[in-house]
Amino acid sequence: MRNLLVTGGAGFIGSNFIRLTLAQRPEVRIFNLDALTYAGSLENLRNLPDPDRHVFVQGDICNRELVDRLLHEYNIDTIVHFAAESHVDRSILGPGQFIQTNIIGTFTLLEAARQVWLNEKRLPIDQVRFHHVSTDEVFGSLAPLDPPFNETTPYAPNSPYSASKASSDHLVRAYLHTYGLPVTLTNCSNNYGPYQFPEKLIPLMILNALEGKRLPVYGDGKQVRDWLYVEDHCEAILAVLDRGKVGETYNIGGNNQPFNIEIVTAICAILDELLPDSPFAPHDSLITYVTDRPGHDRRYAMNISKIERELGWHPKESLQTGLEKTVRWYLDHPEWVQAIRQTGDYKTWIDQNYTQRGGKKS
Repeated sequence: MRNLLVTGGAGFIGSNFIRLTLAQRPEVRIFNLDALTYAGSLENLRNLPDPDRHVFVQGDICNRELVDRLLHEYNIDTIVHFAAESHVDRSILGPGQFIQTNIIGTFTLLEAARQVWLNEKRLPIDQVRFHHVSTDEVFGSLAPLDPPFNETTPYAPNSPYSASKASSDHLVRAYLHTYGLPVTLTNCSNNYGPYQFPEKLIPLMILNALEGKRLPVYGDGKQVRDWLYVEDHCEAILAVLDRGKVGETYNIGGNNQPFNIEIVTAICAILDELLPDSPFAPHDSLITYVTDRPGHDRRYAMNISKIERELGWHPKESLQTGLEKTVRWYLDHPEWVQAIRQTGDYKTWIDQNYTQRGGKKS
């Protein structure tokens, strides 16, 4: 891995991956293709380690001409594909963009890689890799006593978002089996950590609590998720690129299964400890139960024994240490928070998604 194309590298996970890779891999040059939609921001790319090895290109992964030019001009040998529309609530309100980015975008990248790597044979086949980053949501919802998802769990997506990601996963596998394109896939659980756009649960709760706004919890708050600290996820992807077998899929998770309401109360407790003089303490008094979203999956859980056994990767952060690091990061980076909150899309989205849900205090 010398010349790495990262798609969606101005987003949450992508920017963390770039930051980690620049710090740990001095031989790698990174070319970052991002459309800078609402969740992508150049603010996420400030103060990169060794920034001279990072080239930012604003553009759409559906633009085949642009993708072809990047693969040729920079002699790309590895693609790590993060770029995706990724919020379930948004997919319910407007599924079209999810189909375009997650399915057509992935197809465009695969076709470009096939042309340059397989047809033109610009690089030896054993020196190229297409890595596709996906989600545990493609597996659907688990009953309370069901075993966790593993790599052979049948797909059963329940939202437009997860259906679009399932489609892209199938395309990636098809390009391996049909054309011999060297691919690997990872399915991760819910990520959290620095630089996450505050539409997602954890940063939304942190930032609302800091301003004394209500903390909206869907339904009864008993939905179960596995939570993965973003740097652990990025380390896992590097492990797959280094040691993963072509054609294999690896589940990545944090080895935990809290209720969503437990995540929210844990954040409140951390804020109470760090900000004992806050006028909004105790912060759990801000918790408000709101109308659940349609088709809300009840439980996800990840079996990560394969990547632990075969690649020697394990999550470093417990849920508690990861949440503490995350809360501290948002407290220590008010300028990032302010820049993100000034975007019109953020304000519009919060009003659109939460104002109409009503709610009652806990």
